[in-house]
Amino acid sequence: MSDKTNSITTRVEEEQLACAMGSGRLFVLATPAVVALMECAAAELAEKIINSDEITTVGTQISIDHTSPTPLGAEVTATAELVKTDGRFFYFNVTACDNKGEIARGTHTRVSVKAVKFQAKADGKLNEV
Repeated sequence: MSDKTNSITTRVEEEQLACAMGSGRLFVLATPAVVALMECAAAELAEKIINSDEITTVGTQISIDHTSPTPLGAEVTATAELVKTDGRFFYFNVTACDNKGEIARGTHTRVSVKAVKFQAKADGKLNEV
């Protein structure tokens, strides 16, 4: 694997099913779970590139086509490939596959932020009138 790709593999658990996540009634991997796996692969890759305790990245955009169902217990691998950086922005192609082949494909954008400042901004929303 190159330094511009990162993959994560997991086994589909009950809490990742569409019927459990509220995104459908079937016992198949939910689209939100596929998105989370893809985002995790991209976030891990970005963290390796940034290599800082003070800076992290947050997702700002994701667009996928989820084209094939995956059942409970199947293994799924999500892969993020860094295709471009532009200042604070990281652009990825993302894919997910099970043992029968590709199940989803798309793009994802992350932006680097100062972790403490970003968290304080979010937490400050609790104090707003």
